[in-house]
Amino acid sequence: MLTSKIFCGILFFMNTNKNTDNEMMNTQVKKVDAMHPDMDIMREAGEIIRQGGLVGFPTETVYGLGADALLPEGAKRIYAAKGRPSDNPLIVHIADFEALKKITSYIPPQAKALADAFWPGPLTMIFQKSDAVPYETTGGLDTVAVRMPSHPTALALIREGGGYIAAPSANTSGRPSPTLAEHVYEDLKGKIPMILDGGAVGIGIESTIIDLSEEIPMILRPGYITKEMLSEVIGEVKDDPGFASADPNVHPKAPGMKYRHYAPSADYTIYKGDEVKVAEKIIELANEKADEGKITGIITADQHLHMYQGRLNNRIKVVSLGDLEKPETVANHLFKALRDFDKVDTEFIFGEAFSEKNVGQAIMNRLTKAAGYNIIDV
Repeated sequence: MLTSKIFCGILFFMNTNKNTDNEMMNTQVKKVDAMHPDMDIMREAGEIIRQGGLVGFPTETVYGLGADALLPEGAKRIYAAKGRPSDNPLIVHIADFEALKKITSYIPPQAKALADAFWPGPLTMIFQKSDAVPYETTGGLDTVAVRMPSHPTALALIREGGGYIAAPSANTSGRPSPTLAEHVYEDLKGKIPMILDGGAVGIGIESTIIDLSEEIPMILRPGYITKEMLSEVIGEVKDDPGFASADPNVHPKAPGMKYRHYAPSADYTIYKGDEVKVAEKIIELANEKADEGKITGIITADQHLHMYQGRLNNRIKVVSLGDLEKPETVANHLFKALRDFDKVDTEFIFGEAFSEKNVGQAIMNRLTKAAGYNIIDV
């Protein structure tokens, strides 16, 4: 029975792989128990990966779009499905530390210390690559980005798929990252053969990226693992000034960070300053747009909802990202909120800035890029 299921999965992928660019393939959505995934389904998904195909799957950060990281054609299919620039490196996902030996030419001492502290988990480390990793996977670079996710479904897929899965976020390039399987389906239906639906992800923003090929390790993308947490383990760590800058002309070192990401369809502006003055300005502008008949939204936090009550055109959608005292709740709701605004064809979004302390740095990095660096001081 199991052999038959795997064989059907192989046939399914081979058949869909014959499709031309103008034809759509059938995208299967397979429900899985996130903590205890059905291994028959995982073997079927793993066989698609082994045969060069693509699978959308949950991780603890966001949903990923997986392919065999050691197969050039796998990376090419990821770029095609996402509409992603080919100089934007892919992160290789592994299931055990020993797997690093095959894909890196050198493992610095800090890597073991960071892995002991944060793997499996939302941390990506950059190493000098070995010849086993094709340049298609690394975006033409001599370095490779690697992480070990903590999500049981992701780990099972990596093992069944051959041990090395390249996986960026499973969304159309530039769109908000997916935190539900339905987000993956919205963006990639007809473009990939399978999506594993493990429910909502736990964290909601992508992993922290740290470059260990630098003399002083450098954070290239902020995430749930903060600079302070990293410094406690390996000492001095610096930020790439490119991602920390609000100037879009200051380019980050990581090629993928130079592109506009996470963007909703609406014209999104962030307002920064005294919270009362920010709310007053947002209320004024949102009402103006709503009175003009524009579909309008507001992004705030739980603690500030009261400032908007009874003062807005009733057509304005107000969304709280979460509790300011628990920034992880803000991170978890961020991308879903941006996608929900798109579902109702929102034309203008007025949002508050959030504290950049600890994980807040990652939150504001995503929101700033989603707004196209459109931040106004009040």
